[in-house]
Amino acid sequence: MGWSLLAGLGVAGNFMFYFKSVNESSVAVAATLMYSAPIFVYIASFLARVEKPTPVKLGSIVVVMIGIVLLTGVLQSGSASVTPLGIAFGLLAGVSYAVFIFAFKSASRHGSVPGILAIALGLSTLIMVPFTDMGQAIAVPFADEWWVFILFGLVGGGLSFYCYIAGLRHSLPSVASIVAMIEPITATLYGLLILGQGLDAMQIGGMALILLAITVLSLAQNRPDVLLRMPLGLRKDTSRDAQVKQTEQTS
Repeated sequence: MGWSLLAGLGVAGNFMFYFKSVNESSVAVAATLMYSAPIFVYIASFLARVEKPTPVKLGSIVVVMIGIVLLTGVLQSGSASVTPLGIAFGLLAGVSYAVFIFAFKSASRHGSVPGILAIALGLSTLIMVPFTDMGQAIAVPFADEWWVFILFGLVGGGLSFYCYIAGLRHSLPSVASIVAMIEPITATLYGLLILGQGLDAMQIGGMALILLAITVLSLAQNRPDVLLRMPLGLRKDTSRDAQVKQTEQTS
């Protein structure tokens, strides 16, 4: 319950701080700062001794951040779109992203995915109600585009979070945070294939760097020499694993 509630706080903070950053700066700046989450996850994981620092993970984070900068076009947006409040809200969105990654990871060790989502998304909805335009909210069921809201909730909210938590059960926090950076790539491809938007060489290069980093990190995760030190809530039942291994060796 506690981890699920903390995840709900992280989800609400991620959404609200991101949109505030967009208002104060630009989409490119806000997206780049929000996707700084792997850095916060990386630092927190090693301070909490969840996992060991490795050159592959550090290099993957650096490559992903370079790819995000190129993909979002933040270098082309100009300095006028960068404001102190925009930077602050963008970084807070990234911190919130890291919070719900850790909280979902811990909650997944104790409860079912549907139960975790019901608590987390229910709390995040309650938190955002005071900031909602109730006139627009009431008008949604009677709008011509009502089905878009249903689709967004089922796929963009329900299914995506369900798959993410299920994946967290078998991944380290830093790995999950970097793999999640596939999101800006899918958004860019949606704009290209559905909305007819173009891609320049810099954006294509950014996509290539992100995919390269994700591929290398995913392959490195399967190496047998990866050592973990899991704290409470993240720790596997090592004693049981040891007993099973000993039984197999005996037989």
